[in-house]
Amino acid sequence: MAIADTLESTTPSDSSLSDLDATRFLRRRPTSATTAVTESDTIFRPDIRGTHTSPPDHAAVNGLLPAKSFQEDNERNDAVENPNLMETEKVSGEMAESRGEANSDVSAVKFAYRPSAPAHRRVKESPLSSDAIFRQSHAGLFNLCIVVLVAVNSRLIIENLMKYGLLIQTGFWFSSRSLRDWPLLMCCLSLPVFPLSAFLVEKLASQKDISEPVIIFLHIIITTTAVLYPVFMILRFDSAVLSGVTLMLFACIVWLKLVSYAHTNHDMRKISRSVDQGDVLPSSLDAEDPHNDSFKSLVYFMLAPTLCYQPSYPRTAHIRKGWVVRQFIKLIIFTGVMGFIIEQYINPIVKNSQHPLKGNLLYATERILKLSVPNLYVWLCMFYCFFHLWLNILAELLCFGDREFYKDWWNAKTVEEYWRMWNMPVHKWMVRHIYFPCLRNGIPKGVAVVIAFLVSAVFHELCIAVPCHMFKLWAFIGIMFQVPLVLITNYLQNMFQNSMVGNMIFWFIFSILGQPMSVLLYYHDLMNRKGID
Repeated sequence: MAIADTLESTTPSDSSLSDLDATRFLRRRPTSATTAVTESDTIFRPDIRGTHTSPPDHAAVNGLLPAKSFQEDNERNDAVENPNLMETEKVSGEMAESRGEANSDVSAVKFAYRPSAPAHRRVKESPLSSDAIFRQSHAGLFNLCIVVLVAVNSRLIIENLMKYGLLIQTGFWFSSRSLRDWPLLMCCLSLPVFPLSAFLVEKLASQKDISEPVIIFLHIIITTTAVLYPVFMILRFDSAVLSGVTLMLFACIVWLKLVSYAHTNHDMRKISRSVDQGDVLPSSLDAEDPHNDSFKSLVYFMLAPTLCYQPSYPRTAHIRKGWVVRQFIKLIIFTGVMGFIIEQYINPIVKNSQHPLKGNLLYATERILKLSVPNLYVWLCMFYCFFHLWLNILAELLCFGDREFYKDWWNAKTVEEYWRMWNMPVHKWMVRHIYFPCLRNGIPKGVAVVIAFLVSAVFHELCIAVPCHMFKLWAFIGIMFQVPLVLITNYLQNMFQNSMVGNMIFWFIFSILGQPMSVLLYYHDLMNRKGID
């Protein structure tokens, strides 16, 4: 009936038209429609794979449907598959309506998505297929993972509290033993003496009162003493491990800053002598004025969240006080979360474990896997608290502009990428004062990388072994083991050519296996030294 109504609406209304003429008109009209359909719709549109859409409806080709109705049918079907087409064709619809085609909408509704119209027009992939999965948005699945993670960990926290109760004691934050660590506090407060000594040496150097070899010798004495003095104080007094680790971290930071201060000033003096001798500097060299060194710039450098010295830094315009307060609140919250996880989960697991290299292998594997999850949470909280919150707070208070303290190390495909992205202040220091100086002195690239890891391994061992009063070299071995891991992960990445595989290997080696193993090794060796284990 709809077809008949449409055909009747297209016939002339002139009463003088004979039945024969009307019959001829009705027979000619489908023929013209067929021609229009053949010319306009038989040219199939290719999709993204180069295939063609389905041919036009046979009913329209045979003259049963008007050409205009068939075209609108196709457009309606495309609109069902892609709703965005409705917005694109809105303007053309308004133009058609302005021309007096009031019956087009009624006709389109009558012929839209008929049973004979093709429902499948293009070659399409499933959203989770290998060819289309990376072109989809996974925000919903990410939200689901967060919800599941919160639900599972909430259940574990409730179960742990019901089984063990609240294990955090007041001694975790402060105890009478902390009062016995006052020599370490005095040592920490006396560390600014070494930057002051380095400044006096540079002052004499700027006045040319001492020669360059004497300057280098004095800086070596100052930097070496800046590390050995805290080591002596920690070993001399039986202090808490946490206090010793804190002091050693401060001492290592001072040492790195003093080396950068001395090395940078030495390089600027060398450049100044080259200029005085008439040598032309490379156009790409951006050297500071060697006589621009001041005590104010040194003080700012010692407080700034960087390890690389330069007389001036990019600065921000003002301090956002409200932002600083919010970051401090986050810092307090996440520090409390770390303390809760350590006392409530890590301590019971470690105390109920055995030495991983002396006990049952299967039992040691179970302890490592059980320890890996809370240890990973603590490590992530530590990273967020120090590298994001604390360093940004310090940078905001000092108006320090360059705040690239880390990159997206969580996407690292190899161990090499991780070490280049997770700690940018140390990475920049290594590149500036270890790696490229080695290359400029003719040392091969591979040897320069080993030297950089060697320096890192020595300071990792100092920060852990000295506060524990034992030298088992676990930290040193762990850092030096990164060198073959760099080669292995690079080889695996080149073999698989897949970023997901490389990233999963990195997470497994570093977080699931390496860190829990180190925690168990140092804990049991420390307990053996004290005669408790």
